[in-house]
Amino acid sequence: MIQLAFIFYMGFVGEWSQFRGNNSDAHAVNVQVPMEWSDTKNVDWKIKIPGLGWSSPVVVNDKIFVTTAVANGEGLSLRAMSIDANTGKTLWDQEIQSVAKAPSIHSKNSHASPTPIVRDGSVFVHFGTLGTARLEASTGTIQWLCNELDYPPMHGSGGSPVLRDGKLVIVCDGSTNPFVCAINAETGKVAWKTPRSVPAKISHSFVTVNIADVDGKPQVLAPGPDHFAAYDLQTGNELWRVMAPGWSVCPQPVLFEDLVIYNHDYDNPELMAVKLGGKGDVTESNVVWKSQRGAPSTPTPLLIGGDLYFVSDNGVASCVDAKTGQRHWMERLGGNYSASPVYVNGLVLFMNETGVATWIQPKQTFQVVGKNEVSGRTFATPAFSNDAMYLRTDEHLLKIRTSTP
Repeated sequence: MIQLAFIFYMGFVGEWSQFRGNNSDAHAVNVQVPMEWSDTKNVDWKIKIPGLGWSSPVVVNDKIFVTTAVANGEGLSLRAMSIDANTGKTLWDQEIQSVAKAPSIHSKNSHASPTPIVRDGSVFVHFGTLGTARLEASTGTIQWLCNELDYPPMHGSGGSPVLRDGKLVIVCDGSTNPFVCAINAETGKVAWKTPRSVPAKISHSFVTVNIADVDGKPQVLAPGPDHFAAYDLQTGNELWRVMAPGWSVCPQPVLFEDLVIYNHDYDNPELMAVKLGGKGDVTESNVVWKSQRGAPSTPTPLLIGGDLYFVSDNGVASCVDAKTGQRHWMERLGGNYSASPVYVNGLVLFMNETGVATWIQPKQTFQVVGKNEVSGRTFATPAFSNDAMYLRTDEHLLKIRTSTP
C-alpha cells in the first residue's frame, strides 16, 4: 500500500513551514488573501532584506524565517533572519558562515536559494557546500553547523532540504561524484551518503526530494542525472530507478495516488509519471506517461484533485490529467517563470520573474480571473499564513493582506 508524503508533517493552520508549505503540496489551506495588490495596495508592510537570496520565506507562530547572502568584498556573509509577521520588525539576524571568496554561480541563482525548514522550535538552513545549520527559532542561536557536504557544485546550490523521521535529506549532485545524503537532525552529523549509481556525462542537478511511504516504509524520491532513484530513508540504500537522459533537474517530484510525477531534464524538459515501488531498473515496467509540451525546467507542478497545473520557464501554462497525462489546455501567460504555482483562494496563482502574478480558475478550461504586479525580480515561491501572503523580491519582503479602513 502506498501512502503519500503529505502525511509526514500535518502542522497547524497558519504555518508555512518549508518549501511549498507544510505538506510540500503548495496548498494554502484556510487562507484568504487579497485578489489585488501592487507596491502599495494591500501591502501591510514592506521591508528591505540585505543581500540576495531566492529561498522562499517560511512562517511559523507569527514569525517569518528567511536566508540571505550578503556580499562582503570578495566574500559572503551567509545569514538567517527571523522577522515578526505582524510588524515586519527583525527579531534576529544570525550569521551562519563567513566565506572569504564567493564561489561562482549561475546568473539566475543566488548563494541562498534553498528554503529553510521550521520544526519543533528549530530552524534548519542550508547553503549547499557552504554549510547546513540548525538554529534555535526564538533566538537564532546556532545549535549545530555541518560542513561535511563537500562536493564541487555547478552554478551554485538550489535544492531545499526535506525533514522526515529525524533525517534532513539533501541532494548533492555536483559537477563530479554526485550523491544523495541525510543529516541527523539532532546531531548535525551525516547519517548516510549514497553515491548516484548511474554514471552521467553531465552530473549536476538542483532538486528537492519528496518522500512517499511504500509498503509502510518511507522512500526518498530523488530525480538526478540521467535517472530517477528511490532510496530507503533509514539506510540510504537505492531501491529502484528509472532511466531517462537529463541533467540540471530542479522541480520537486509530485505525488498522486500511486504515481510520482517529475521532470528529468532542464534543456529538454519532459514530465514523466512513474508507478511507485519495485526493485532495480523499472523503466520498462513502471513508466505510465510522458509529456514534453510545456513541461517546466524550474517551477514545480501543482496538483489539485486529479489535475496537474504547471508552467514552463518561458511562460506557457498547462493543465493535464495527472493519471493519464491527457492535456486539458495549454496557454501562454507571458514572462519567464522560476517560482512554483500555488493553490490559494480556491485559485491557481502563477508568479513570473518580474513581479507579475496571474490568477486562473482550477478548471479543465482556461480562465484568467485577475493579474497583479509588484516591482523587483520574483524568483522565490511566496508563502501564506493567517490570511496574508509573504512575497519576496530581489530586495524586499512584502506582507500582502487586505487593508482595513
